[in-house]
Amino acid sequence: MRRTLLVALATLTTLAGGVALAQDGPPRGMPAPEDIFKRWDTNNDGVVDLAEWKAAGRPEERFAMIDANKDGKITLDELKAAFEKMRQRRMQQGGGEGGPPPGPPPGGMPPQN
Repeated sequence: MRRTLLVALATLTTLAGGVALAQDGPPRGMPAPEDIFKRWDTNNDGVVDLAEWKAAGRPEERFAMIDANKDGKITLDELKAAFEKMRQRRMQQGGGEGGPPPGPPPGGMPPQN
């Protein structure tokens, strides 16, 4: 009886934690912009330049879409703003939770369906 109660409590705690993370974090299956940015900023200078962008397997033509001030570098704030813009666009189109549209995934990872 005691063991059953402990297992039930552990299960509920895990489920509650998962729900909390899902509500506060990025869309399901999508890493947080901060995590993506860290992976792309390979020289750790606080910006992603075009060479780092292409090395991460990202299409060159999308770089300009995210580089809001057109200085040839993407900052974390620019990446977050682009994610938010894409999320809002998907919400308007009835795409559910939002997040980046389908296409080549961050860091060259395979798409998650």
